[in-house]
Amino acid sequence: MEDQSELAPAVRSILSAARDRAAEGRPGEVAVEPRDLRAAFDRAEADGGVPLIAEVKPTSPTTEGTREDDPVALAEGMVAGGAAALSVLTEPEHFGGSTETLERVREAVDVPVLRKDFVVAESQLDAVESDVVLLIARFVGDDLPDLLAAARDRGFQVLVEVHDREELDRALDAGATVVGVNNRDLAELVVDLGTFESVAPGVPDDVTLIAESGIGSPADVRRMRAAGADALLVGSAIMDGDVAANTRDLVRAEADAGVDDGDGERDATGTGGDGDGVNDESDTRDTTETPT
Repeated sequence: MEDQSELAPAVRSILSAARDRAAEGRPGEVAVEPRDLRAAFDRAEADGGVPLIAEVKPTSPTTEGTREDDPVALAEGMVAGGAAALSVLTEPEHFGGSTETLERVREAVDVPVLRKDFVVAESQLDAVESDVVLLIARFVGDDLPDLLAAARDRGFQVLVEVHDREELDRALDAGATVVGVNNRDLAELVVDLGTFESVAPGVPDDVTLIAESGIGSPADVRRMRAAGADALLVGSAIMDGDVAANTRDLVRAEADAGVDDGDGERDATGTGGDGDGVNDESDTRDTTETPT
């Protein structure tokens, strides 16, 4: 585990709370029969859409306000909009999530559901059944191989999140088959879509690759897909407004490429986030929000 001083204060707080919850323990191991995430992505592509994991995220530590809608209704709207899978926050203190919410959502939908939390100990894996669990390489450090094996023993599919090439190498060495690259660093909380573009070339073809964080427009979707993303995980951009419509816009990003986006200009498909085809300083966004 890296020195916590290298993490943003909000991230240190999340990590500390995760360790406190891990110390509480669990009464017994869960056993999961998961819905196949890779098959869900394949179905989305076969239907002409971009494979998208839409995230039910009521709030985050440094954003204003909380989305008070019934999370099940939100989840159903996302699926109606074409989401191939869902992510549900179960972290209670900083994101307003709960295991009960995940249980309700998973019962209501027929797509795979990722449990989005900050797992740092094996006991946390037994908090609730889901189809996929998240392990953040930077948080779990040398425990990654053991936690990956423990999750798989319970039946979970595992998304291992990385932020750079070094973490990617550790994830692959541990046997990760689903890797997410988070575009938001954990020190300054700056979003840079170039992070995914720099890490993606090191991912083998047989590993499912997911782009995370900072994806807010169809142009961003196309940029990540052009860089090699098999799927994308999107939270805030979907939760802000009509979740079904927002999901549909991103799922249809490739099919609708070049269609007038309503501002009198056609969407760009270049590599730069601003549509100029160049990854420059303007494509890096400062944000006070914590990891997607």
